[in-house]
Amino acid sequence: MTLQTEFEFTLPRGYVDGEGNLHKQGTMRLATAMDEIAPLRDLRVKSNQAYLAVMLLARVINKLGSLPEVNTGVIENLFSADFAYLQDFYRQINENGTANVSITCPECNKDIEVDLGHPGG
Repeated sequence: MTLQTEFEFTLPRGYVDGEGNLHKQGTMRLATAMDEIAPLRDLRVKSNQAYLAVMLLARVINKLGSLPEVNTGVIENLFSADFAYLQDFYRQINENGTANVSITCPECNKDIEVDLGHPGG
């Protein structure tokens, strides 16, 4: 069995770049210890602990649409719904090692698996 280290996601709203292009599909990799330690040395995090999430996401998101890179500027300019989604996705894959969660269907009462990487489907 191989360990999955990269997970696909689809943003609920999407990132709009400077030319007005919408980017929704992306990939996030599992975080390393250094991903969580290195930002703590950054002055932006030292002056505002909330900035840690911005730096973490910028380090672990490998791809977002056709952007050449994902940096803190991209993360800072996400819609708040997408930022919250990515924080939840980060926690899910790093704590559980999967983007899948088990839920009970409210209509049929059956247990089903849902892929958090693809909202609505």
